[in-house]
Formats: sequence, structure tokens, C-alpha cells
Amino acid sequence: MTQRTALITGASRGLGLALAQELARDGWRLVLDARGADALETAAAELGAEAIAGDVASAGHRAELAAAVAGGLDLLVNNAGTLGTVPLPALADQPVDDLADAFATNVLAPLALVQAVLPALRTRSGAVLNITSDAAGAAYPGWGGYGATKAALDQLSAVLAVEEPGLRVWWADPGEMNTAMLRAAGEDADAAPSPGHAAAALLRLVAGRLPSGRYSAADLRARP
Repeated sequence: MTQRTALITGASRGLGLALAQELARDGWRLVLDARGADALETAAAELGAEAIAGDVASAGHRAELAAAVAGGLDLLVNNAGTLGTVPLPALADQPVDDLADAFATNVLAPLALVQAVLPALRTRSGAVLNITSDAAGAAYPGWGGYGATKAALDQLSAVLAVEEPGLRVWWADPGEMNTAMLRAAGEDADAAPSPGHAAAALLRLVAGRLPSGRYSAADLRARP
């Protein structure tokens, strides 16, 4: 059988790294992306993966990633993201330029990467896993900018699922996790579960090839 291939963005730490670790244990070929080259190279060496450091908001970097999986892609995980302005501001104080940058990373880059690797995904009837957040639908003070980017990603994911019925498209909320991003948001990350806890739940989507749609790690853990 052909070895399954996954491309994971933001894979040097947190949820991206946890997903890579789970897939590596299952024998997947991994192509990993992150902006920090040193941390990415360390992670890739431990997992026997290919590391391609760069910014997913860069068209040139996305072209490198697409070339690495041109032979066929079973799973694209759009995990790389940014909070935008920190400390998280009220919308009345939201710097619009910062919000534009957040949309570039959290919305436009995932869409552009999907476009770049669609031929490879179609070849394998592959899957797209877009990492979203409950902030996409809930009104949390300070989370308006970030939540708006995730709401946009949710909508793009839903339309992609309809337009590409041969693929699986999942947009999934991992819930709170003990990550640097949660700390940067000013939340108590130490009280949150590890990223590995969420990764194991989210990969039930892959293992069961569940229907396209929106999921949460909490709901996936509750499934029999």
C-alpha cells in the first residue's frame, strides 16, 4: 500500500506537533511547516519527517509545501494561526492593520494552501482538517478579531465541503489547550488539557473518515 502523507502547518509545537506525533506513530509520511526553523527541525528529526520552515502567508513558501506533496496528499492540516493583537483588545481598540494580518494568516493562507494542494488531495480522495475555535461563534470580550477570522475559516470550510464532495473537509475546535498561544491570550493555560489530548480526539476524524462538517474534540471524545 502507498504510504499515507500528511502536510501539517504550525507543527513545531502545540496542537500541530501533537497531531504530527500521533500520525508518525501510525506510520504516516509527514511534511511539517512552521515559522521557527530550529524548533521545526528538532521536531522533524524526532519524527522522521520533512521540515519546510516558512510563513504560510507567503506564496513562495506555499509553493514549496505543494511541491513536497505533489505525488499525492491524504491529509492537509491547516493549524498555523495567530491571535493577532495581544493583549487581546476590545473591538473599539482593535488595530485594523493587525486584524488584516490575522486574516491573512488565519483565513487567506489556509485557503491558498488548499488551492495549491487540491490536485494532490483529489488524487488520493484526501481530507482537509481546518483548526477552528469556539470563538468563531461565541461572543467573548477581547476575542472579536480572532473569532472573526475563525468564523470566516468556518464558512470557507463549509463551502469547500460542498464544492469538493470527493474529499473530506472538517473544521474542528480542539477546545482549550495548554499552549503558548493560550498563555499569550492571558488565559490560565496550566489548567487546560495537553494538546495531545485534543490531537487524539481530532484524529478520530481521520481514522473513521467521518462525514465533512464541524466538530469539536469534546464531542469526538464522547463518541462510542
